[in-house]
Amino acid sequence: MDAAPRSGCAINAAVEVLGDPWSMLVLRDVMFGDRRHFRELLAGSEEGIASNILASRLKRLVEGGLLTRATARRGQRAAYALTEAGIRTLPVMVALGTWGLDFRDGEPRLRVRAEVLRDGDPELVDAMMDELRERHLGVPRPDPDAPRPSEVLRQAVDAATRRTGSHGPR
Repeated sequence: MDAAPRSGCAINAAVEVLGDPWSMLVLRDVMFGDRRHFRELLAGSEEGIASNILASRLKRLVEGGLLTRATARRGQRAAYALTEAGIRTLPVMVALGTWGLDFRDGEPRLRVRAEVLRDGDPELVDAMMDELRERHLGVPRPDPDAPRPSEVLRQAVDAATRRTGSHGPR
């Protein structure tokens, strides 16, 4: 990590790493979109992140210990992966999503994931963290035969997209 935190407060320490909206959105896209390369993150950004902002946030997240960046050989793309600290931001993402559902308007197809995570049983978040550990850290899931939470979320998003179609929400 670079500079010392402004104070010893745990909330301050977290906000100094996570408090930037773009950083949270990059983590979201790595976490839920499984976007692991710069170009995937740039092209897949729903919010239209600029390349210089993305580069800055990726560097900050690596320095903050939430992502790792694999060294790329000539002609290869560098891949990013969540660390355990990055994976453990999932409950923060769920809380932010729940707050957004309660107090902000949004596009139905983009709210589905937050709704599923809010309304699912508490084990869903734990299972999602286990799946992220498997994908990013190589740690096998405790129950490899259990349904993948990412698949549950993808099916919910697909169903919402089919329901809303091009005619808007129903």
